[in-house]
Amino acid sequence: MQHNIRRYKQNFQRYLEDPCALASTILWFLEKEKEILQTADLAEQVQSLHVEQEAMETSSQQDLERKMAGLRNEVQCMEHTMICLEEQQDEFDFKYQTHKMEAVVDEAVRKTQIRVLQSLVNRLNDCRKSTLSDLNKLLDRTEDLIDILVKKELVEWQRRQQKSCIGAPDDVCLDQLEKWFTCVAVCLFQVREFLSKLEELVGKVSYDNDPVKSQRPTLQRRTDALLNDLLKSSFVVETQPSMPQGKGPLVLRTNVQFSVKTRLLVKFPELNHSMKVNVSMEREAPQIKGYRRFNVLGTKTKALNMAESQSGGMVADFRHLTLKEQKSGGGNKGGSDIPLTVTEELHIIYFDTVFELKGLSVQLQASSLPVVIISNSSQQQSAWASILWFNMLSLDTKDVMFFANCPAATWPQFGEMLSWQFLSATKRGLNADQLQMIAHRLFGKQKDYDTCKVAWSKFSKENSPDTFWVWFDGILVMVKTFLEDLWRDGLIMGFVSKGKEKSLLKKKQRGTFLLRFSESVIGGITFSWVDIDDFGQPDVKTVQPFTKVDLTQIPFHEIIRNFQILEAENIPENPLLYLYPNTPKDEAFRKYYSEKTGDDSPYIKYIKTKLVFVSKENTLEARSLVSSDMAQGEGLEPVNGLCGEAAEQSENPSPLETYHPDPLLSGPDEPPQELLMYLNNPNIFMDSDMFEDDPGQPDFSLQEFGFLPPQTCGSMYQ
Repeated sequence: MQHNIRRYKQNFQRYLEDPCALASTILWFLEKEKEILQTADLAEQVQSLHVEQEAMETSSQQDLERKMAGLRNEVQCMEHTMICLEEQQDEFDFKYQTHKMEAVVDEAVRKTQIRVLQSLVNRLNDCRKSTLSDLNKLLDRTEDLIDILVKKELVEWQRRQQKSCIGAPDDVCLDQLEKWFTCVAVCLFQVREFLSKLEELVGKVSYDNDPVKSQRPTLQRRTDALLNDLLKSSFVVETQPSMPQGKGPLVLRTNVQFSVKTRLLVKFPELNHSMKVNVSMEREAPQIKGYRRFNVLGTKTKALNMAESQSGGMVADFRHLTLKEQKSGGGNKGGSDIPLTVTEELHIIYFDTVFELKGLSVQLQASSLPVVIISNSSQQQSAWASILWFNMLSLDTKDVMFFANCPAATWPQFGEMLSWQFLSATKRGLNADQLQMIAHRLFGKQKDYDTCKVAWSKFSKENSPDTFWVWFDGILVMVKTFLEDLWRDGLIMGFVSKGKEKSLLKKKQRGTFLLRFSESVIGGITFSWVDIDDFGQPDVKTVQPFTKVDLTQIPFHEIIRNFQILEAENIPENPLLYLYPNTPKDEAFRKYYSEKTGDDSPYIKYIKTKLVFVSKENTLEARSLVSSDMAQGEGLEPVNGLCGEAAEQSENPSPLETYHPDPLLSGPDEPPQELLMYLNNPNIFMDSDMFEDDPGQPDFSLQEFGFLPPQTCGSMYQ
């Protein structure tokens, strides 16, 4: 600082001859500061326009900050009061000792001195009473703040953490709570010091009916009890147990490493690296027949330290823990016969430590949210469903018997949870229309879905193995893996029923299309477009759903870009012109297109040729290979075909015309060995009955379809 001040002095000396230049420079800085403040004011005004709940939370936090400031101010005042009390006592003690040492003969003088001493001791007594009263008020204020912190702020944080574990965008940062907890703890330790000081003062000067002697023990017990309550609540699990490659937190697999982080919200730097945290599983297993028990393996003891936290908090970060099932030899034979599956079994991990500071010792324990422990990766999807259900509904974070009597979820709760899954995976949740389609799928048509409830069995057990959760999660995985950008940009309508799809498209111009998830194919996405039939009426057509088998080989946007059908006179045409409601296709998808085409295309190694076939115009009434996603009687469906290395060889002679492959893809002397056809699902040609006549359908033959010769990816769609 001395160095900086000398430098400042030298800088100012340059303006000795021209003070106006200094004034001008200062004015410039002041104006810039004013601009910054105005910008900050504008930001605050924009912030004030946020939702009312956020405003209420901010107001609540501001009120708590004011109370914290009031507590700190009272503690400072109490420090001053203690100094004044000690000075008063010293004055009385000095005059009293002087009076005892002096041999006063004059009775009048002696009585005067006694009156003075009596006056001093009365003042001292009043000051002690006042100090004790102020300490009581200080503890009252502290108790109110602890109630707010422990019963409100901490509980709300725990609920936010529960929801964030299942995808909610809630703030779970502990820095503010740590600041508040530490403030109250510091104040209570100062109160303990005040009480120790009072004990010291009483040891020097006391008298009959001394209020400190009678009240100090009660105040001491109350202070220690408040500190105990605060400290026991301040030890939390900041980051819940999770595996590196897991579907989400709280699903653990035996013999696979997981991590978990604990944090002490009362931050005393002098305790850095001195508090050891031990990890263990539940002490007493619930009385359920067959309930498994586990041992924790790995580094089970770590010290709370400030080095492993970015914010400098007191944390113990366990990164190399594993679980191993105990060989119980029969387990709880006397337990109740409750039918819980492995993925409905809930377990809790405990963390223990001891807080020791300034003569105070408190045992602390934190516990994780209930975890589901699996032994095989195939159980992960079902286990995650249990974690979703528990943390969506349960407010009791230690209820390991939750699934023994599992409650139903209201539709608002359930719909919000589903939206969180997309929001956390893709940064874009579900809108009201998409949620309404899902509600319609679950409950049928209702005037008000808010009163509807979803049972646990309906979510994860009915129609097994293709339960609602399996269907929904299949879509989520597909979107996250292959379609995240398209979904995030709002190009996929996604959750829309077939009936709704038709009503939307029939009102639009020819070539309008939309993208939706399959209702019957797990992890499938399809597109439908509106065309005009021979009678001038709108006709909605749909392709068979694409799954990861297709999307692994070629991106969905390239399928949309290159999709073609044969219209009149066998002229190929892309029927997809406008993304619903009216965005030109290329405008919507151009930024995703591959710049390379033909042999330079990055997909040529996967897709060597493309074949497209649909019914010609004169056979629009004929039945085609109907997509599994369409109901009977919905009419012809154009089917996309992609020929590639993964396609299956046709077993039977095909009545279709045979074409020579592109010479760029094979040698000039190499005869064609097979006609590779990939119709979304390669297995479609493996069924020898596929081409047999169906007596229940109109006559139909493959010759009614027009085909294009195989060509390179780039040359076909010029």
